[in-house]
Amino acid sequence: MESQQTAVPKLYIGIDIHKRSWKVHCATDLFSGKSFSMSPDPEQLRTYVSRHFPDYEVATAYEAGCCGYYAHRCFESYGWRSLVVNPADIHRKGKEKHTKTDKIDSQLIARELKDGRLESILVPDSKREELRSLFRRRNDLVKDFRRIKSYIKMQLLYFGIKEPEEFDNDHWSHKYREWLDDMVFKHPTAKSALESRMRFFRFVDQELRDVSTQLRRYCKVHYKKDYLLLRSIPGIGGIVACGILCELGDLRRFNNVKQLAGYVGLAPSVHQSGDHQRTMGMTPRANRLLRSYFVEASWQAIRADPVMQAYYRKHQGKNVKRIIVKVARKLLSRTLAVIKTEVPYTIGVVA
Repeated sequence: MESQQTAVPKLYIGIDIHKRSWKVHCATDLFSGKSFSMSPDPEQLRTYVSRHFPDYEVATAYEAGCCGYYAHRCFESYGWRSLVVNPADIHRKGKEKHTKTDKIDSQLIARELKDGRLESILVPDSKREELRSLFRRRNDLVKDFRRIKSYIKMQLLYFGIKEPEEFDNDHWSHKYREWLDDMVFKHPTAKSALESRMRFFRFVDQELRDVSTQLRRYCKVHYKKDYLLLRSIPGIGGIVACGILCELGDLRRFNNVKQLAGYVGLAPSVHQSGDHQRTMGMTPRANRLLRSYFVEASWQAIRADPVMQAYYRKHQGKNVKRIIVKVARKLLSRTLAVIKTEVPYTIGVVA
């Protein structure tokens, strides 16, 4: 009697992606397979699979990183199932935690994929991904802006120059900038250094303003409904609203605030053994940029919303950092509720 194949053979590909090369491990549903290196080209991998594994059902996985989602989109266009996974989600056995190579990483990814233990992160569409790049560019400019201000302050401190009392604050008014421009040093070299820093300061300042304007304008036009809903919440300004739309995408995909808090990183890290349980602070797994934005927005919410202010005063006397995290969590809950119900927030109404 002639035997017939009744199940579709399956191929599992784990890839450790780098800029100049990929380390690939191919495993089938019957065999562990082999590892090899190749150039970073999805089309070349497709050719290899077509030659050696025709008529196989293909699944691929690789770690999220600097190479983005281009390979993922190519794999899906081939009809393959593709996952982009968080590196922390790849389980390592005891000895595997102490040995790390590209070959081992690709083998672990293929193994976890074959066993069905991997879940993909959310891959944004290209429109939102490119918008996210503009938001992150603004964040880089903010870092540059703070850094150049610190350099200028350091130069004044180094030469023993005391600022007038009216200028001793974080706000750099036009008068303060003019005072810096008119500063006279004993030798021209120090003046040249300050002038160079002031030129860079003004360049970064203008770039930051321009990028912020472009970001707000784009979100108002293309995500107008959600943008206006977010802006109705006290504490959430234009830039924070843009950050939520860029980094979180559509909030409606979250079932509850617990899921959203876990994604942002405003959830507690808990350690329990037997009857002993203790909180380890905020979870280290977080979108750190967005978490910091929510914490900063919470300070504004306390000033603008009496409900938030009453919530803050209720916990007064405790650790200030812990209190503001509680407020941030409440602000996060409020954000999800506004988007889900599509009803603008009304100040003074308990949410």
